[in-house]
Amino acid sequence: MKSIAIIGGGITGVTTAYALAKRGFEVTLFERHRYSAMETSFANGGQLSASNAEVWNHWSNIVKGIKWMLKGDAPLLINPKPSWHKLSWFAEFIAAMPDYETNTVDTTKLAIASRNYLFDWATQENIDFDLKKEGILHIYRDKAGFDHAAKVSKLLAQGGLSRQAVTPKEMLAIEPTLAGSYYGGFFTESDSTGDIHKFTTGLALAAQRLGVKILYDQNVKSLRNINGVFSAHVYSQNATPTQHNFDGVVICAGVESRGFAQQLGDRVNIYPVKGYSITVNLKDTQSQEGAPNVSLLDDETKLVTSRLGLDRFRVAGTAEFNGYNRDIRADRINPLISWVKECFPRINTSSVVPWAGLRPMLPNMMPRVGQGVANNVFYNTGHGHLGWTLSAVTANMIAEKIQQSMKP
Repeated sequence: MKSIAIIGGGITGVTTAYALAKRGFEVTLFERHRYSAMETSFANGGQLSASNAEVWNHWSNIVKGIKWMLKGDAPLLINPKPSWHKLSWFAEFIAAMPDYETNTVDTTKLAIASRNYLFDWATQENIDFDLKKEGILHIYRDKAGFDHAAKVSKLLAQGGLSRQAVTPKEMLAIEPTLAGSYYGGFFTESDSTGDIHKFTTGLALAAQRLGVKILYDQNVKSLRNINGVFSAHVYSQNATPTQHNFDGVVICAGVESRGFAQQLGDRVNIYPVKGYSITVNLKDTQSQEGAPNVSLLDDETKLVTSRLGLDRFRVAGTAEFNGYNRDIRADRINPLISWVKECFPRINTSSVVPWAGLRPMLPNMMPRVGQGVANNVFYNTGHGHLGWTLSAVTANMIAEKIQQSMKP
């Protein structure tokens, strides 16, 4: 039986472990935290959103980014301090702009396929993750945003996704709690939401039942691949370093994937793009009744929402290019709270839990799913803002590639 190491215990690492175990591989997963899903997979926006498959490599985002550079509360914030990593990433981002339409269509196809796998796994393993199949409503405050969305809808349709334009009156019929004035919206009935942390930890337990060995509190410091044998040098808390040998490895380490790839002779130009979220605890009846059940995406503010069970409301968004910085900044959290007050005035925001995570983004907005230079090194990483949405399908894709090249 072939032995495979997986580096990273977030959503992509756990889904990959599960998919490989189902195919008969001997799998060991290394996670530096005490539990699964403690970084980027901890408190994201919660959307399983094929309707958000549009990649960012569009000239309109360049224009918006320039306008937002000097606004501390803008949806996009770029630290002007230069670095070769940042400059190379943006150069490749611009170079990928001709592939905008193709990559958007391809991402849509992946997202649709992914949710089928994810729902099947949740049913098979009896995982409760606050799933809501209420659709996602994109809201637009001006004609320009709405008109661009209409063009995006045509690309989504090429990928197999149907979403419909709705008037302000129809928007209120879909989600009666929404306050404010809007130009129009687009509604995707087939989209859904859920708690990524609950799903990942539930699937990790299922993977262990299938024989996956998950080693928590294990910080992988160095990787070597010599004569077809992969070795990981691992440090655990209050213990001497240990070496583990395997037939192959899958890098699912989020923003740390770039460094691991360099050790293995590969280039994976992931940049850490920080996103923020707040979880509003709905402690009273008025807040629970005043919070939406339908998931939203506000185009102007680039914020998304999810209702997680009866008593939690998640709001997430923003993109911050500031290196490997995980600080939770009040000036980035306050706009999220203000947005809740404006759009859902019946919600009491006295109990809010802030969070920040680093999205692993590649310049073309597409995940890296495939083999490295060495035939026993594989990557499933770089999913950016769609890690939750695409995780199940890319796990199956990489598991199939490994099965083809390394029989279990």
